[in-house]
Amino acid sequence: MGELRLMKGNEAIAEAAIRCGCDAYFGYPITPQSEILEYLTLQNPEKTTGMVVLQAESEIAAINMVYGAAACGKKALTSSSSPGISLKQEGISYIAGAELPAVIVNVVRGGPGLGTIQPSQSDYFQSVKGGGHGDYKLIVLAPNSVQEQYDFVKLGFDLAFKYRNPVLILSDGAIGQMMEKVQISDFTPRWTEEEIVQMTGSWATHGKPETRKHNIVTSLNLQPEPQEEHNHHLQRKYKEIEDNELRYEKFFCEDAEYVFVAYGTSSRLCQKAIQLGREKGLKLGLLRPITLFPFPKKQIKMATKKAKAFLAVEMSAGQMVEDVQLAVKGKRPVKHFGRYGGMIPMPDEILEAMEELIAKVEKKEAKKAQKKAKKKAEKEAKKQKN
Repeated sequence: MGELRLMKGNEAIAEAAIRCGCDAYFGYPITPQSEILEYLTLQNPEKTTGMVVLQAESEIAAINMVYGAAACGKKALTSSSSPGISLKQEGISYIAGAELPAVIVNVVRGGPGLGTIQPSQSDYFQSVKGGGHGDYKLIVLAPNSVQEQYDFVKLGFDLAFKYRNPVLILSDGAIGQMMEKVQISDFTPRWTEEEIVQMTGSWATHGKPETRKHNIVTSLNLQPEPQEEHNHHLQRKYKEIEDNELRYEKFFCEDAEYVFVAYGTSSRLCQKAIQLGREKGLKLGLLRPITLFPFPKKQIKMATKKAKAFLAVEMSAGQMVEDVQLAVKGKRPVKHFGRYGGMIPMPDEILEAMEELIAKVEKKEAKKAQKKAKKKAEKEAKKQKN
């Protein structure tokens, strides 16, 4: 049944990689995610599980090592923080184009540029819109606890192999560095070579038997017609992912008149803001996307039946808010509140921003009601006169 441990978020990712049968980790140190590489190096899992751990000469080298391992049907993991993930974008696009399974962890820090080592959520666009070139998508998981950091590694590999698509775990410096209790699972044996051949025989490069043609792993196709068909195939796969792999959580949404939309660290802060607001009699709720792709568009749209307005809370200048606006389709006001550059908003700040939104909405509703009442009174007066 496993055990209970007190762990850092970054350590939880590393421990999960060892226990879920990961074959290889290729990375490069950068704050605030360096503990992943450090923990794996100290544990030296090659002696116990056979997992290879290697500090590459650069982020670019690390992602291309993942490309090579994934092409062989292996469970390959890499991690970095914002500037390092930027360097990996070309390789990520290659992996997506070649339809290979891999798990990538981004422990986000403040930017742009080298920025700061403090936590941020300003890599949302890069993560969900395809930060590299071409029409591709990553499956994006957004943990908001150390336990989810741990759980999402196995989930990430499961989804990556199910859809032959890279999975990104979008964390941040706060979750990566905080310590919480984690329920650790038992070890999952690594796949044997026979199991890998059985699972990935149609695409992985594990030697050519007499029974099939060569497996060629590439994202290159110089002819536009087959490349277009490949893109159609990818878009059909992304639609399948949207239909089957959506994950989200709701908090106090049953009677909520005003709803926060937030993920990761911001969602935890919103839960406290809800508690403070409900103590004041405000009917507040939270819709937390767990998958950022696929994004819970339908669930947000359905929330417009009860909710009067939405506040997207992010540790950025406003990125996810655009997807919330697209989901709401102008039916309700959508505003953004954020701290950025490495600043973490406090629950009372978040509540204050929501109270300002509530005041604006109620003022507008009051004006609308007054206008309606005036129009009705004028109609009655005209009727009596006649």
